[in-house]
Amino acid sequence: MSCAHPMAPEAQHPLREEPWLPVPPRAMAVTLALLVLVAWPAATAGTVTRDSLLNTCMSAKHHKEKPGPEGQLYGQCVLWKDNACCTANTSQEAHEDQSYLYNFNWDHCGAMPQKCKRHFIQDTCLYECSPNLGPWIDQADNTWRKERIRDVPLCQEDCEQWWEDCQDAVTCKVNWHKGWNWTSGTNQCPQGAMCQKFKFVFPTAAALCEQIWSGSYRYTSHHRGSGRCIQMWFDPAQENPNVAVAQYYARGNAPPSPPLPVLLALLPPALLALL
Repeated sequence: MSCAHPMAPEAQHPLREEPWLPVPPRAMAVTLALLVLVAWPAATAGTVTRDSLLNTCMSAKHHKEKPGPEGQLYGQCVLWKDNACCTANTSQEAHEDQSYLYNFNWDHCGAMPQKCKRHFIQDTCLYECSPNLGPWIDQADNTWRKERIRDVPLCQEDCEQWWEDCQDAVTCKVNWHKGWNWTSGTNQCPQGAMCQKFKFVFPTAAALCEQIWSGSYRYTSHHRGSGRCIQMWFDPAQENPNVAVAQYYARGNAPPSPPLPVLLALLPPALLALL
């Protein structure tokens, strides 16, 4: 006969779960509210960081510290008069064949046709005046500026028209950012460089937009008005379309985080009443 004692019912099932006890409503409400309070700063921190890329001026040679109205902007730069990173003087110099801005000579291989030159003027206006390039601001390795733009997605029409109007203009270099002979105080073709038409130096619109300023722009298949590409040209009577484009890329196509009162409002009213 066995002398073993019979096991207690609890011991026969050592892995049996304890009976579930309901969480009091007040404790549940407190827990949910605390989760919201903890999650909200983390959710909003990313938005604050991304929003810092909006409505900003890069740290460069002629840019203002902060964008603002400039009612006297000149010529093609007038598109940015309501909110600009450039001054009136900068906008006027952007239209000069050889301005004090950078002592750059568009006519280094002979006179550049006016229909082509207007695109370079517009390019300068966009670079100097636009407060909507924040998502593409990068560090620069130049002594005359701390920041530059890189891979700004230009609308297809802007690149195509730029190439179309400049294909018979003449130049001696692919990358206009570097490699010039500056001994005269202005840019001249380096020794041995041959002047050729743009259509041979830049065989496509993409080559022109992406290579001429060492990757400042990126050719895209997006069209004007799509909200997915920066427009060099737009109707000054209409709102600046590049504001929405900068928001789209700065926020990664994510909606801004809702404020804390909105998040709390999502909690069941019955639970809030228990707090």
